[in-house]
Amino acid sequence: MQTFPGFLILNDRPVLVVGGGEHAARKIRLLRKAGAAVTVVAPALIAELAALATDGAIAHRAEAFAPHHLDGMKLVVSTLGDETDQAVVTAAHDRNLLVNVVDRPELSDFIVPAIVERGDITIGISSNGTAPLLLGRIRAQIEALLPARLGDLAALAGEFRSTVARVITDAATRKRFWERVFDGPVAVKQLSGDSAAARSTLLAQLNAVQDTIRGSVALVGAGPGDPDLLTLAAQRALMDADVVLYDDLVAPAILDRARRDAERIAVGKRKGAHRISQDGINELLAEHATAGRRVVRLKAGDPFIFGRGGEELDYLSARGIAVSVVPGITAALGCAASAGIPLTHRDLAHGITLVSGHLKDDSDDAFVWAERAKRDETVVVYMGLTQAEAIRDRLVAAGVAPSLPVALIENGTRPDQVVTAGSLYTLPALAARHGDGPVLLIIGKVAAYAQASAQAQRRRA
Repeated sequence: MQTFPGFLILNDRPVLVVGGGEHAARKIRLLRKAGAAVTVVAPALIAELAALATDGAIAHRAEAFAPHHLDGMKLVVSTLGDETDQAVVTAAHDRNLLVNVVDRPELSDFIVPAIVERGDITIGISSNGTAPLLLGRIRAQIEALLPARLGDLAALAGEFRSTVARVITDAATRKRFWERVFDGPVAVKQLSGDSAAARSTLLAQLNAVQDTIRGSVALVGAGPGDPDLLTLAAQRALMDADVVLYDDLVAPAILDRARRDAERIAVGKRKGAHRISQDGINELLAEHATAGRRVVRLKAGDPFIFGRGGEELDYLSARGIAVSVVPGITAALGCAASAGIPLTHRDLAHGITLVSGHLKDDSDDAFVWAERAKRDETVVVYMGLTQAEAIRDRLVAAGVAPSLPVALIENGTRPDQVVTAGSLYTLPALAARHGDGPVLLIIGKVAAYAQASAQAQRRRA
């Protein structure tokens, strides 16, 4: 983020606009809508501005810019497009004033964004001065999405804001109430123009608030790492959450999609380094939900594939806590696609087996994998990096060909993704080339797709 977004309160504040042409007129329209007391410095004005000056809506100094014109001002806009702009900037900075120079972001202290308005709802969109045409397209898309009476809904909320704060003292409960207002029948009625019905419905909901608002938990799959692979349902859950309990493997870019004021609690579990036990996680989920909060349990991949989502579901359901599940793209699907590996192929692989790489000495799992690998199925191993040598030895001992292709994908779908490929025999050596990121192991003929890709990259290098 190269600029800090914010909204200036300009009501009755003196603002100087240098220039009297069309660029100045555009800025003055916005400044007057914000309530600013506008003074224009220019030898001559276009007709629109001259009429405003005649009516007393703006002040006009019919002269060339001089530094003393900045005395008493709070903000400055220069619209001339010549060397005078630099003189305005220098004089403004001498007085510690913020200045905007039209179409010259390199001289500006702030940028006037593209604006979408719905009453008290104002949306500003900026590209840091790099792509004004793109801003126009984005603004048009947002304009089409927002209801015409959205400002009326904001006004209704403003009317009841202090009353709701007095009646509902708990912040989480109050947030939940407003969510029901904005997502339910109150909003429908107000946006359709029936303000009286919207007001009466809001009052009825406020009277019954303690009976209608309860906490809940959403078990949300964050996908393999790329935030663009989040589902729409996952993004909505993150934006609605009061509390987010997240794993270590959840990418920071995904956590950034959560509501900014949501409480974030790290509960990551990695092999040999558990921050909090599963029992402790279960208790935290129940504690926050029982307190009336909307909780998101954010898990890498899919919550029901090696994510202990089933255990959390059982625990919460047994205590009468509402639980929903938002599936995510599991690592097998996301990472394989990112590495160009088709997990099934009509000529090479007729099925997929997903297994955990946490082997036990007395486990027969490897022999089951072996039979599936020998039947032209793709075996995908989660959390198997540290067991690479044991996996190789047990599969080969069970009759799997040492030449069977394998691929390892670290940080799959992320910018720092690393893919190595070879044969089952070379698996331990391949594993040694990987770092601390999450690694997925793919065993089967289809892994040759990644192998060919890796060889091609080495030849290009």
